[in-house]
Amino acid sequence: MESFADRIAKLPHRKLALLATELYERSIAKSDAPEAIAVTAMACRFPGESDTPEAFWSLLERGGDAVGATPPERLAMTGTSADAMRGRGVNWGGFLQGVDAFDPALFGISAKEAESMDPQQRLLLEVCWEALENAGVPMDALPGETGVFMGISGVDYALLQYGTGRGGSSYLVTGVANAVAAGRISYAFGLGGPSTVVDTACSASASAIHLACQSLRARECEAALAGGVNLLLLPQATEMVAGLEGLASDGRCKAFSAEADGFVRSEGCGVLLLRRLSDATARGEPILGVIHGSAWNQDGKSGGLTAPNGVAQEKVIRAALENARLSPERISYIEAHGTGTALGDPIEMSALSRVFAAGRSPADPLLIGSVKTNIGHLEAAAGVAGVIKVLLALRHGTIPPHLHCNSFNPRIDWAKLPFRVTTEGAAWPRGSSPRIAGVSSFGFSGTNVHLLIGEAPAQADAEPAANASHTLLAISAKSRAALLALAARYADALRRNPAMNAASFAAAANGKRAHFAHRLALDIANVADAATELQ
Repeated sequence: MESFADRIAKLPHRKLALLATELYERSIAKSDAPEAIAVTAMACRFPGESDTPEAFWSLLERGGDAVGATPPERLAMTGTSADAMRGRGVNWGGFLQGVDAFDPALFGISAKEAESMDPQQRLLLEVCWEALENAGVPMDALPGETGVFMGISGVDYALLQYGTGRGGSSYLVTGVANAVAAGRISYAFGLGGPSTVVDTACSASASAIHLACQSLRARECEAALAGGVNLLLLPQATEMVAGLEGLASDGRCKAFSAEADGFVRSEGCGVLLLRRLSDATARGEPILGVIHGSAWNQDGKSGGLTAPNGVAQEKVIRAALENARLSPERISYIEAHGTGTALGDPIEMSALSRVFAAGRSPADPLLIGSVKTNIGHLEAAAGVAGVIKVLLALRHGTIPPHLHCNSFNPRIDWAKLPFRVTTEGAAWPRGSSPRIAGVSSFGFSGTNVHLLIGEAPAQADAEPAANASHTLLAISAKSRAALLALAARYADALRRNPAMNAASFAAAANGKRAHFAHRLALDIANVADAATELQ
């Protein structure tokens, strides 16, 4: 009689993947749990030249600190001197490079209209495009019922435009309206699903991800782009935040440290491409991780309008666990909100202790860290930055170091907590049960969000492309200059990855990217040949 193992071995790739997903879902939760949501791609622009998830991971893995002084060009926009920015932590931040650079023709936008567009809108368009390319989804293959859910709260560009007397441009009506940020993505990509902007301040992108998951489960959309953006274009806005006495004197988020004295403002953009797990598996799409559940709530009456509420934080975490039908002991890591404020850190740790301390052994502690110690507080984009960090940690099997915490906050009773802040980093390998992390994001608006992110189910390896002696490589762009730039990037990527399968590379470029009017086709034999021809 044929054994079960022998029968499994004969299953085709697609059926094997579906079976693995079913067994994975059974191991996670009860049968009445909501449908899991798969993250099938991600893209980012974060401080420290972290313009790709891979570059971001390199920064995190080496314990990099991406905070620096305010760039001179930002000060020049408003005529602010460097001397005026010294003191109270206002001269620090996590900044992106080239936020004024944009290729409007790629999105069918005129140069004149682009001038009136908030760079936050431009950045979202670019990062959404990159997420789709990372997913290997050509524009014409994206379902029309794709939703767009984006967190955004900054209005610096509008203030700059009106302050310089440019308020007469008719394009400013849409260019600086935050509500248009999501609608412009839907318009540019031809997407007919729900499209909305969320502004809950620091928890905006986490709120957007929560709403995207709800929409997917309600079958309002077949896929969703979700994330957030934040740019710091007005130095005076940082001065106003300093007036609330919330900024760190040294410009560092020192979460859970005895030296914690505030946060540092930063900028960035992150986007996820989401699908229902069953759909992603059936389509054979790569899965980076799974969102098992989420919840949001409000502080209500607390110690002050912007003061955190520990009871509300506890409730939102418990609600997320209930939503996913998970018990607290299933969570092995918490990506904390972790701003590093004297008031916020003890409140957050107290809420975590009430949910996770019971029944947990000091020999197997709950691991805790915060990406804000690397890149600062991205405000409207902070939540998605935490999610992307968790997805990368799951992929690499390690939690990167939590920085700026040489001694622990004495207002937190660490001796009674079976927790460990990952100051040295921590191994996080696959085990007998799937790894799951909680991601907290709390807005100074009072809106709290908690997301539960788990590892991807085991997937069958994609069948390799045939390694023929010669194969066709086709690339294209919307202009000759863009085509030449793309050829140079491809050549560089191939030189850095000499072991890459040339046929697989060509198959991805030919079939998983949109094609435009300016085209180049090459007959290549191997990776070295392709890099030479492209150059």
